[in-house]
Amino acid sequence: MHRDQLETLAALIDSGTFEAAASRLHISASAVSQRVKAMEQNAGQIFVRRTTPVTLTEAGTVVLRYARQVELLETETAAALARVSGSPGDSGATLIPLAVNADSLATWFLEALAGLDRHLTFDLRREDQQLTTDLLRAGTVMAAVTSTRDAVQGCTTEALGAMRYRAVCSPAFAERWGVAPDPSVLDGTQDPSLRRLETAPVVHFDRNDDLQLAFLRRLELRTDAGPRHYIPTSDDFARAVTLGFGWGVLPEQQCTGPLADGMLVELAPTQPVDVPLYWQRWNLTSVTLDAVSEAVRVAARAALRQA
Repeated sequence: MHRDQLETLAALIDSGTFEAAASRLHISASAVSQRVKAMEQNAGQIFVRRTTPVTLTEAGTVVLRYARQVELLETETAAALARVSGSPGDSGATLIPLAVNADSLATWFLEALAGLDRHLTFDLRREDQQLTTDLLRAGTVMAAVTSTRDAVQGCTTEALGAMRYRAVCSPAFAERWGVAPDPSVLDGTQDPSLRRLETAPVVHFDRNDDLQLAFLRRLELRTDAGPRHYIPTSDDFARAVTLGFGWGVLPEQQCTGPLADGMLVELAPTQPVDVPLYWQRWNLTSVTLDAVSEAVRVAARAALRQA
């Protein structure tokens, strides 16, 4: 497949429409359509569904991932040749699209990227840790922090560690709903006050957030009775819990300080929730991806619980 065809497919998916892709590439919408049709005819398969916005078929997903990989390798090769010539000049920035869950983004992931080469720029796609692999599978991102251990086709996977969560609420909320833990009950799962969580208001990140429900299921409590708030940013989610909107499950890094200061109460101190995280990346020899992966690996060892 020709380089301009691959570039056109990537621009079309990034832009969403033939007209927007044409504007981005400084060609006509007809030329965009012709390039995509030529690719499809040569392969004997349809790559793009002509919807608004356009979407990829399964075959198109395979080709888009290839297009992204070609772009990355071309950029690295140009930079290497410039270094060999002794006059690097301005080789431009290399864009690295990555998928990461909101809690990692709010607590440790940015620190991992902070010390990398200044010529790298990042397009971070925030998604639930169970769904980041969908972006990887679609070729939208080069690597992802995910809770999925099984590698996406064409990718490698490695364990990063576990992010520990704790079920917490504000002291006023605990008193109002009678869910303050009883220190005399050594096994938190046997604390009778926890049954009141079935009907108490709860804060969810979004409708894909299963952490609070998983906590209730672990305690063999109902998951369908309490009122629900949805607060779709990590910092505001934590603030909503601290303000008493409801109880919620927060990353340990976000709630250790407020617990020590008395701003939060832990509902079941003996029942933390550990979510294993994995780093999945393209199975591609790339100095850029290697550098990003090593930076993530080092930061995860410092921030996450290791087996």
